Amino acid sequence: MLKWLSLALLLIVAALQYHLWIGEGGLLEHGRVEARADQLAAGNEVLAERNDRLAAEVVDLKSGLDAIEERARNDLGMVRNEEQFYWVPSQRASNNPPQVAPPGADQGGESVIDQIAAEGGSGEAP
Repeated sequence: MLKWLSLALLLIVAALQYHLWIGEGGLLEHGRVEARADQLAAGNEVLAERNDRLAAEVVDLKSGLDAIEERARNDLGMVRNEEQFYWVPSQRASNNPPQVAPPGADQGGESVIDQIAAEGGSGEAP
């Protein structure tokens, strides 16, 4: 009888150990979930920094004209009325100059004035 009782207890302990180590909600799954949580937390930190930068930019754009002017200059290439803009072509652009036909040469097409006249335009901007 003691033999059967010890065998039953051994089987119960083995089942509990299996559930603890390998089963659903066990230590193996816990390790995987922790690794995934750490990975997501790292991704969230990057996104939180990005959100902070964007929020600061929004506040800056709402509060002052300096940020708006900077965006207009960098993104749109705008200059002030009293400023002069000098464009310096890059080395690659200067190696391949555009092909321009000499004055009076047949360019194989209509001139801009002929195109405007054909469209019925007066040459003024809309």
